[in-house]
Amino acid sequence: MDQQEQTEAEQAPPGYREGKDAVLKRLRRIEGQVRGLQRLVEEDQYCIDVLTQVAATTKALQAVAMQLLEDHLAHCVQDAMTAGGDEARDKVAEATRAIARLLRT
Repeated sequence: MDQQEQTEAEQAPPGYREGKDAVLKRLRRIEGQVRGLQRLVEEDQYCIDVLTQVAATTKALQAVAMQLLEDHLAHCVQDAMTAGGDEARDKVAEATRAIARLLRT
C-alpha cells in the first residue's frame, strides 16, 4: 500500500463499522477455536480430529473474510463508484487485489 492509499484508508470509515461487534464476536470465537487446537496437539489427540478442527477454523476465518469483503464492496467500493474517476478505478483495483489474496489462501 503506497502512502496515498494508506492516508485514504486511515481517513475513510471501514465498511464493516456497523457490524463491528459481530465481526469481533466471530473473531473471538475463532480465537477460542485456535486455543482448542493447541490443546488438542498438547494432549496428543488423533491427527484426523486435529485436522477436522483446523478445517472448521479455516472455514470460520473464510466466513469473516467474506463478510468483510462484502461490507467493503457495499460501502467503500460503491461510494467510490458513485464518485467515479480515479477513485473508482483505484477502489476496484484494491478490491481485486484483496480477492486475489483471499483466493491464494
